[in-house]
This record gives sequence, C-alpha cells and structure tokens, in this order.
Amino acid sequence: AGRAVRTAGASLPRRHPCPRDLTAGSEGEAVLRPGLDAEPERSPEEQRVLERKLKKERKKEERQRLREAGLVAQHPPARRSGAELALDYLCGWAQKHKNWRFQKTRQTWLLLHMYDSDKVPDEHFSTLLAYLEGLQGRARELTVQKAEALMRELDEEGSDPPLPGRAQRIRQVLQLLS
Repeated sequence: AGRAVRTAGASLPRRHPCPRDLTAGSEGEAVLRPGLDAEPERSPEEQRVLERKLKKERKKEERQRLREAGLVAQHPPARRSGAELALDYLCGWAQKHKNWRFQKTRQTWLLLHMYDSDKVPDEHFSTLLAYLEGLQGRARELTVQKAEALMRELDEEGSDPPLPGRAQRIRQVLQLLS
C-alpha cells in the first residue's frame, strides 16, 4: 500500500548526457545541446571517455583561438633521452646519492649499450665496470653469456676486428664477471 507505482510514461532524471548531445560551452564546460532529451545513465568508463573527448575538443579550440590571435602555443620541454637518463643513473650510483635507487630500465639500457662507446663514453665505462661488479642473479648470467657470444663472433670474424675498442670492452667485462 505504501509503494509508489511508476507509470509507463514517467521518466527518471538522467545524470550523464550522451557524448553526441554535448557541446563545449563558452567557458569550456560541457553543455547539453538544446532540444535533446538526455539518454540513460553512463558507466564510469563511458563518462571518462566522454570527459577525455571534451577535454581534447577544448584543447583543440584553444589552440585554434591562439593560432587566430597570432600567438604560438608553447611546447613542453623536450624529454631526456634514454642515454642521458641511464648515464645520470650510473653517476648517481657512483656518487652514492642517498636518493639513488635501483631502476631496472636504466640498468637494462646500460647492459644493452655498454659495448658502444658512442652511447656509453669511455669516461663512464670505468664507472660502469664498477657497477657491474655488484651485478647479481640472472642479469649477471645473461651479461656473461652475451659477452662470451660476442667474443666468439669477434674470433670468427678473424684477426682484424672492426671495432678494437668494442673488443677491449668485451674482454674487460668477461674478466670482471667470469
């Protein structure tokens, strides 16, 4: 007796309008287009997608306004390369900074490029060798295996290695880790 009965024509209030029914208002907020009924409520994922679309649209309009006004949008500063980040990581380790912490991606970059004197300059290679002394586990095993394989390749190429500096680095790593 105390329950309300809904009729077929009754509509529920909608909280989230459909993305195609929205437009950006003068202040950049989402505004429901006039004359359109709101559609059923959206899931949180649909709402996030809608918000991203609207944000992208607002950014595009802002860039267009700046372009029309003759102003050039400022670009964010360029991101640092993997080489710079890895060498900074290595220097931080060498200086025993209290905020230094292990970073697998930096170590991986160093291990992949340690034989290339263009990517890891000679002044950093001695520091890298000291770092390799503490190398443990699978990383150490793989580094030794890779160095041995590279040494075999150099031996197969003959007595005239194309990169004597590279061969020297491989020998140093093998002596250190074997």
